[in-house]
Amino acid sequence: MDISVFLQLVDAERWVNDETPKSSLARHIRFYEGQELIGEELKMAIIGVNDGRQSPDNEGCANGPDKIREELYRLFKPDEMPATMDLGNIQQGNEISDTLYALNQVCQYLMKKNIIPVILGGGQGLTYANYLAYESMEQTVNLVTIDSHLNFGSSPNSIDSRGYLNSIVLHKPNFLFNYSNIGHQRYLVDPEILDLLGKMYFDTARLGEVQATPQIAEPILRNADMVSFDISAIRKSEAPGNYAAGPNGFYGDEAAQLCRYAGMSDKLTSFGIYEYNPLCDRDSQTSQLIAQMIWCFIEGVSHRKGDYPKGDYSEYQRYIVGTAAESHELVFYKSPKTDRWWMDVPYPAGQNSRFERHHLVPCTYEEYLQAANDEMPDRWWRTYQKLV
Repeated sequence: MDISVFLQLVDAERWVNDETPKSSLARHIRFYEGQELIGEELKMAIIGVNDGRQSPDNEGCANGPDKIREELYRLFKPDEMPATMDLGNIQQGNEISDTLYALNQVCQYLMKKNIIPVILGGGQGLTYANYLAYESMEQTVNLVTIDSHLNFGSSPNSIDSRGYLNSIVLHKPNFLFNYSNIGHQRYLVDPEILDLLGKMYFDTARLGEVQATPQIAEPILRNADMVSFDISAIRKSEAPGNYAAGPNGFYGDEAAQLCRYAGMSDKLTSFGIYEYNPLCDRDSQTSQLIAQMIWCFIEGVSHRKGDYPKGDYSEYQRYIVGTAAESHELVFYKSPKTDRWWMDVPYPAGQNSRFERHHLVPCTYEEYLQAANDEMPDRWWRTYQKLV
């Protein structure tokens, strides 16, 4: 596939000149010139999307990608820099469907080569195009959003920023295994939506819970195939560049930590930050923060340990916990490389292999202790219900 037909290239000389320090991020990013990409040489690819038509309450977010680049390429590179290319921007199509198709095709192309798309929006409804790219990969998907709202909207066919999750959950064929949201604010969410998500065994972590115990977000992000970050999840005092930003939300350092967790996930294959609007930014404060969030994501990718247990578990510490209900014996694995934990949810005999990759679930040490005290971890139970 020739993805260059979908892209408007960026001029490297805009970001790199004689005065650019040798250790700057800009000097360690490659800029796309229309060539065939080789997955073995690249780990990540940055894609801007200049389309905000799916964000009726945040007009102006189409102009975000290059403003983010201005701040990103002023930063210095991490100690270890994974091979990264800036592909340029997908321009607004005649119809929103044209933009979605272009992003879908570019994401498919990259992920099939094991290159992680890093998407700079544009509206968060673009998440739908990123999600559809997984359909051709014939695997079920774990989607994580970081958002103050739960964007299910009122119309089952909506693909704008307020209702795109409806289109994802209702899409046929269904290849969504799990959906999780991090950072919702309870007073901004319809309780009927929370009740529905509970009945579907999906996960939500409220803003206060994550701020009180940031570590609870790590296993959620470690289990993600794709992450969609709405910048309005950050409080307005930290990130004013969004018309929907409110007085509460994550602090800047908390948002950066979430991005680092996402980058460190061996499982994650696409990442996007959406809804940045330069029209309401103040002194480029939000674009600077997003640049630092992307930097933390890049650093996270460089620190991947490749310790997701696959096949042979002999190198992992195995813990077996008996329960009062003898029908279940809980098995946990601990990585000797990182001390991270997983729990083994039994895959029902006779089932097809469609969900087989999801039976080993990232968890916390606290969940192991919970099981040892004869309490069934909620994460184990929700996963088991989806498997059966």
